[in-house]
Amino acid sequence: MTPPPALRSAQTALRPPHPVVVRAAGPGDVAALYRLSRAFARTGELRARSATEYARDTGDFLIAESAAGGVEGCVGLGCGQEAAARTAVVYNFCVAAASQGRGVGTALLGALLAEAAARSVGTVFTATSGGAALFLRHGFTVVDPATAAWPAGLDPRPGSSVLSLRL
Repeated sequence: MTPPPALRSAQTALRPPHPVVVRAAGPGDVAALYRLSRAFARTGELRARSATEYARDTGDFLIAESAAGGVEGCVGLGCGQEAAARTAVVYNFCVAAASQGRGVGTALLGALLAEAAARSVGTVFTATSGGAALFLRHGFTVVDPATAAWPAGLDPRPGSSVLSLRL
């Protein structure tokens, strides 16, 4: 029997932090990236990508890995080709269901923002069809889609919230 929503929220809030190491993804992580992301693509939370696309873009990704070596989450940082633009896009951000609410997303986003700063990115953009609380806690602000210009690589789905952060 599934507990009522209020109890599920309380259980999630009481879960201890999940220690992870955040590292750059490598060629050996392609299958794990694909497997983790596919669950979110099935629900429409992420765009579906092939294993070939993950292999091509592996250098964009950071992985959150548990002490046991399991991939708990991932996130991509797509930097524009034009250095003058100094913009980047956060994409394919997902955390395994069992690890949600335990600091994995915070660890990934913190590492991603540090990487963006190291690459001299001036503004980071993202889009989400879900809650944006994690991004807002890290200083992102909601962008008005009618007036803002964002990198073409963002390609937000209809109804998504678009957010940005100046570094």
